[in-house]
Amino acid sequence: MARVVILGAGVSGHTAALYLKKKLGRAHEVVVVSPNSQWNWIPSNIWVGVGKMSAQKVVFPLAPIYRRKGIDFRQARAVGILPEGDADDSRGAVDVIYTAAGHAGESERIRYDYLVNATGPKLNFAATPGLGPEGGFTASVCTPGHAVDAAQRLAGVITALRAGTPQTLVIGVGHGTCTCEGAAFEYAFNVEHELKAAGVRDLAEVIYLTNEHELGDFGVGGMTFSTRGGRVTSEDWMASLFRERRIRAITQAAVTSIERGVINYTQIDGSTHAQPYDFAMLLPPFGGVGLSATGRGGEDITSTLFAPSGFLRVDADYTVRPYEEWTAADWPRTYQNPTYGNIFGVGIAFAPPHQISRPYTTPDGLAVAAAPPRTGMPSGAMGKVVALTIADMILTGAETPTHSGSMAEMGAACIASTGTGMLAGTAAAMAMSPIVPDYSRFPTTDGRDPVDTTGDLGLAAHWVKRMLHTAFIYKAKALPFWYLIPE
Repeated sequence: MARVVILGAGVSGHTAALYLKKKLGRAHEVVVVSPNSQWNWIPSNIWVGVGKMSAQKVVFPLAPIYRRKGIDFRQARAVGILPEGDADDSRGAVDVIYTAAGHAGESERIRYDYLVNATGPKLNFAATPGLGPEGGFTASVCTPGHAVDAAQRLAGVITALRAGTPQTLVIGVGHGTCTCEGAAFEYAFNVEHELKAAGVRDLAEVIYLTNEHELGDFGVGGMTFSTRGGRVTSEDWMASLFRERRIRAITQAAVTSIERGVINYTQIDGSTHAQPYDFAMLLPPFGGVGLSATGRGGEDITSTLFAPSGFLRVDADYTVRPYEEWTAADWPRTYQNPTYGNIFGVGIAFAPPHQISRPYTTPDGLAVAAAPPRTGMPSGAMGKVVALTIADMILTGAETPTHSGSMAEMGAACIASTGTGMLAGTAAAMAMSPIVPDYSRFPTTDGRDPVDTTGDLGLAAHWVKRMLHTAFIYKAKALPFWYLIPE
């Protein structure tokens, strides 16, 4: 009997667990180790954050799902990996060390034959002084609890506006190396929508603060859409939307510190600024969760298994080269660790070889560089790819990965909400293929397929986003024929 251990139960890890159990059946073990007891459909946190959806609608408990599917669930936080086993163990077994929930300081170990690191990110609020809802001065929508807090703060702002007190709302990212700018974009437009619905928009200034070099970059270097009106860049498309909604954008910015009522930031040209605010929702940068790795002799081999960022090294080309020399071929295809072939990294947990957007620094060397997103559709696709590969290795004896899915080959669709409501809601529907531009295949269209890279805006897109909320929660609950819903 083989045992597959999956660290993390987010989109990638949960997807991998379900497909592995479907393929392996009762003859082999699938174990999920995750500190979270609930699964969260993160894209809908923005609606929780404006008070239009309850937190209960975006989560469900994992344990009943895993019991029903025959998956061993351990609510615990992984802290270390022994990929070569322990010198004191005559079995030569390889193990994960974890700390069980509610048992601080007590560690346990579990043997694995295959390991999938799907831990997701550490929300690194500490990277910027004053950032975050816990110990800082800003709101967040990264978790359901954060989103509930953001909605309460926003309600206070609307109360002040109704009393005739002008308010400044700043929404964006809280560090120069952040990713997931799309979530900040969605939240900014949902907030603007709610202010308008409350009849207080004219007294509010809404500011979008981002490390993107221009609007519409989103950490993927921007896009050139095929629309009903012809070809248009994502920068021009977004700029038009920002003008229409009267949202002021501050781009090329790295937030350096936050005080109560003031956000300090530096722009690429080295200029420093202090932006007053009454309400701020700023996303944090992501980092690895801090797993350690120990060799058979007790030596620290963390740097062998993980990149300096804390994310797992996989089959990518990590050669340091100038931006102009980076290629689509650098990106991983199988997500297998090159040193330990029974370890894989998926979703945010794998180390990207480089940024997709051009990185910049200030004259003093401060990074203002949008990191590549690895959430949503790509995360689910990676989880499935790795699950199918591991199943083949166990069931057929395959010695090398049998499935692949490079972000330089796969496409992605993003439905970005710009205001909720079945009759008044809108969303920006964007699709791109591939995610990582491939200039060798598409040299004249910014590295992407002009047919499959599209953008549209309207009420219909909002309906699609709401239906996706329902569909993906259905899939994640592993209800009948869940596997027919694509990643």
